[in-house]
Amino acid sequence: MQQGKKVDVIGIQMDLGASRRGVNMGPSAIRYSNLVEKMKDLGLSPRDCGDIIPRIPQDEGEVSMRHAREINEANERLYRAVRESLRAGAMPVVLGGDHCVAAGSIPAAAEELGEIGVIWIDAHGDFNNDKSTPSGNMHGMPLSAVCGCGPEAMVSFSKARIRPKHVAQVGARDLDAAERQRLRENGVSVFSISDIDKLGMAEVMRRAIAVAGGGTRGIHLSFDVDAITPEAAPGVGTPVHSGLTVREAFLAAEMLAESGRVVSLDMVEVNPMLDAFNKTGALACELILSVLGKTVY
Repeated sequence: MQQGKKVDVIGIQMDLGASRRGVNMGPSAIRYSNLVEKMKDLGLSPRDCGDIIPRIPQDEGEVSMRHAREINEANERLYRAVRESLRAGAMPVVLGGDHCVAAGSIPAAAEELGEIGVIWIDAHGDFNNDKSTPSGNMHGMPLSAVCGCGPEAMVSFSKARIRPKHVAQVGARDLDAAERQRLRENGVSVFSISDIDKLGMAEVMRRAIAVAGGGTRGIHLSFDVDAITPEAAPGVGTPVHSGLTVREAFLAAEMLAESGRVVSLDMVEVNPMLDAFNKTGALACELILSVLGKTVY
């Protein structure tokens, strides 16, 4: 990334999309590792835009889309903030919060830039809708919503949708049966943890970048830290065993930086309540810096 590039850090204290609380403190945990100062050390020009705070819900709402009203309202504010950032020539870096926040950030990037691709690094598919969800937790729905596969209520503030053929999911290892079928039917490219074992992370990322970057205006990276194995990233919203190694995660970040195609990013699901001495928050901070161009040599 070029020297002096403007970067906007936008936090969103969202934990309404999951059944477990705590990821609302994720933005603070990531900033605590001196994120903004380290961005300056890279020669970037960062601006901390503070945090969006969702309204306190009075009830859960519909059982198939819990807290939908409050999630939508906060994501609309995020949507506006990301659009303003891109209009100003900055790169928005969204700190979550649960993965619901991608339903605000991704449509914003698509509205401002045109057709974009998405690389979704996550243990989970997040491709349920209000009909297929087994839990009603909306952090399992944002990728489906931004691809125009529902629930439409989750992205009601934008007409922009991502074409599934430009979406690459990396590191999936916990997919619901109906979600697996929906991903196949809609043509999302899924690179599971098994694919990474067989092909290696470098080849998977080459393919993912080709899927999301080919014929698009750029790539939105949405990185859920639960993609990384819990031994290395214990402080996450929904841990799943046997995930990416730390080096595989950094290789993905470094290859995305080298591609020069990343236009916006989310880093989500850091839960300080479950962490050990901010180990996961510090890791999330360093992954962001790697996407922004930090190298070993």
